[in-house]
Amino acid sequence: MKKLLLLLTVLVGFMSCKEEVVHKPDNLIERDVMIDVMYDLSILDAIKYQNPASIDTFKINPSQYIFKKYKIDSLQFAQSNTYYASNYIDYKEMYDELIQRIEAKKTVLDSLVKREEKKQEKLKADSLKKVKMNDEKKDSLLLKKKKIILKNGKDSLRIQ
Repeated sequence: MKKLLLLLTVLVGFMSCKEEVVHKPDNLIERDVMIDVMYDLSILDAIKYQNPASIDTFKINPSQYIFKKYKIDSLQFAQSNTYYASNYIDYKEMYDELIQRIEAKKTVLDSLVKREEKKQEKLKADSLKKVKMNDEKKDSLLLKKKKIILKNGKDSLRIQ
């Protein structure tokens, strides 16, 4: 019993003396802002990998754009990211929140893409319908012209 009590005391002593692995930086980015930064970086990275020419065309450096938008610098971001990453549970919660945001936006964007595709299909069908109607009008004009030619024996519409 005494050995068990001694072991528990030593264990509690070690746990209470635990030091933080990473110290909290002076200019720590707030948790909510950090999630916003990570979200924006994720979106810009997705754009970069989905359509690399778009970022090159507009000469955008995604990281610099985000740092300017949130008025932070790369060192502040790196220190804050390291600090948050040192606590695995909190960092996982941040990423879970980030993933939920991305999934919510993905659902909205998917519905917008489907709506746009339907609109494009309708426009295409309408344009094909117009082309067909124009062809029918042209055909009816040709038929009338042929009838006139057959009646008169010569092309009255042509100037000779």
